Amino acid sequence: MFASPWVCRSCARALRRSHPWQVGRFMSSASPASPSSALAPSLLLRARSLAAEHAELQKTLDVSFDKAKAKRVGELHRIASALREWDKVRSSVDELTAMAQDPSQDVDLASIARDELQSENEELEALEKKLSASLTPRHPFADLPCMVEFRPGPGGLEGRYFADTLFNMYKNLCARVGIRAQVLKYELSDSAGDQSSTAGESPLQEAVLEIQDTGAYDMFRGEAGMHRVQRIPSTESKGRVHTSAVAVWVLPSFPESSVGDMDVDDPESDFYINPQDVRIETMRARGAGGQHVNKTESAIRMTHTPTGTVVSMQDHRSQQRNREAAWKVLRSRIASQRVEQREAEAASLRSSVLSQAQITRGDKIRTYNFNQDRCTDHRAGFDAHNLPSVLDGGETLERVMRAAKDWLVAQDIQALVAEEEAKAGSQLKDSARR
Repeated sequence: MFASPWVCRSCARALRRSHPWQVGRFMSSASPASPSSALAPSLLLRARSLAAEHAELQKTLDVSFDKAKAKRVGELHRIASALREWDKVRSSVDELTAMAQDPSQDVDLASIARDELQSENEELEALEKKLSASLTPRHPFADLPCMVEFRPGPGGLEGRYFADTLFNMYKNLCARVGIRAQVLKYELSDSAGDQSSTAGESPLQEAVLEIQDTGAYDMFRGEAGMHRVQRIPSTESKGRVHTSAVAVWVLPSFPESSVGDMDVDDPESDFYINPQDVRIETMRARGAGGQHVNKTESAIRMTHTPTGTVVSMQDHRSQQRNREAAWKVLRSRIASQRVEQREAEAASLRSSVLSQAQITRGDKIRTYNFNQDRCTDHRAGFDAHNLPSVLDGGETLERVMRAAKDWLVAQDIQALVAEEEAKAGSQLKDSARR
């Protein structure tokens, strides 16, 4: 047996194209079992059904335009496209498997087929994940900007310091990757005065960072939850490790330019709030600020009476700017609550990503361990070292965020499989009754 020469991937494809008669013979004579797919059969059936719907709608649009059908085609496009890619590579894998397993195959061609089969299987695995993800319902706020809120949890002054660290971490990330962000609120604790840590951290009471780029909500939604820190505080004289926590909320932000069908003045919009349901109070600003503080009533507090949601804003000298910022935060909180309520109502069929991301239970999603130079995302089971890169908003933080987002997608896929299997079981029972 001769050693098989190395052949590049493009040359291997050319060789396969140049021997179509052999491929046909291999497929018919050898007929090896296709490699098992990680794609759930129920998801593949759903994908083919939706792709067929996409094709039919596209045909009707070619004849006459219809806004509702065009919107539906746009929603189904990513599924149809992902399925076409998957089918193409799956066909290639089947073909290569037949060539590699046929005992009458030319030695060189069989070797080439085995070499290419490995890379094609890797591509197929990636496309299976892409196809599965395309079938999950897109979050209604996925394309919106977002607000990231920070509030210290258990841990006293140390918790306030770390809240400031997380605030700067995300702000630095936005600056590094070129995402527009602005500070809507940055309020320090009155009880802590102007005391800062040796690392320059301020005792943060509450902060709101608005990330203004389209799609920011989808990028940051996996960051919502309790963030735990384990480190030796600068005030600790005996070198003991303290544990503190910071609550991070990620809320959708209504953009200045309307997106899709959303409109703050539309009663059907999640962002709509009846002004009669809001109690507005003015007060004097507190904290550092020179002559402005305690001189003018520029601070604003809004209370949404149906839900009891309260927003206070005093960062700007102008009462009007504080009022505008408070309305923006209040709309975002109410919109998020409305979606959570709808998700909870559908919990019997689909586990809710939003409810998993709620902070009411106090479950930690991530730990920043200074002694071990490690950041752990507990949901994804992902560890990343180089903690300074994480806290500086560097590439290591992006890796952690990607792991969290992959986990969210995996949860969506599992819920979708359960939903499809439940539907199939229900249909079988109905058929049996008939």
